[in-house]
Amino acid sequence: MADDFHKPTLFGGREFEAFEGAAPDPAVTRRIAHDTARGLVARVRESGDPEVLDRVVGFTDEHGLDAVAELWARSSPRSLPGALWRVYLLRTMIRQDLAGVALLFQRGTEVLRTIDPLVAGAPSPAGPDEVLDLSDRILRGVFDGDLADALERAAAFCRVEAAGAASVADDQDAASPERSSELTTRAARLATIAEELAVCARMARDDSLD
Repeated sequence: MADDFHKPTLFGGREFEAFEGAAPDPAVTRRIAHDTARGLVARVRESGDPEVLDRVVGFTDEHGLDAVAELWARSSPRSLPGALWRVYLLRTMIRQDLAGVALLFQRGTEVLRTIDPLVAGAPSPAGPDEVLDLSDRILRGVFDGDLADALERAAAFCRVEAAGAASVADDQDAASPERSSELTTRAARLATIAEELAVCARMARDDSLD
């Protein structure tokens, strides 16, 4: 089974057949997204193979985010494939700008008056290495831990990061309006992802996330 994860998709080629050519059938696309998401989580959990888990966690590092996007980016945000897409997207965002993400996360921990920094699970202060480690631990938790807990941690991370981005945006408003606008947009997007992941976490606890 482990050989499947050497291929440039999470499962192999057949899941992508529906995406080849023009205008794939939306119903088929949805079915494949849900089937692959369920199948991936189940297979990694059942394998108990640390190497398989490592390859799944690091999949987008080698093959890029587009391979995951093809399968899951169009899925409902309140679904298992939608949740997996957002966690992979979050991890990629973190890895692309470790220093910047760490700065915003640290600011978020300073301005938030909630338990989100504790739920996310990063130490304080959290530098680039700590934030990178957290992103890997969250994704690992999806596949070898409690799914609801992992999604709650991802949601909490997004809320902290959003708070940090909004705070820095306020600081930059006069000196750099364009940068302030970018950070405000980023904060809004992260807040949306946080809410979507929180809903998925509740659904996972109810065993209704599919």
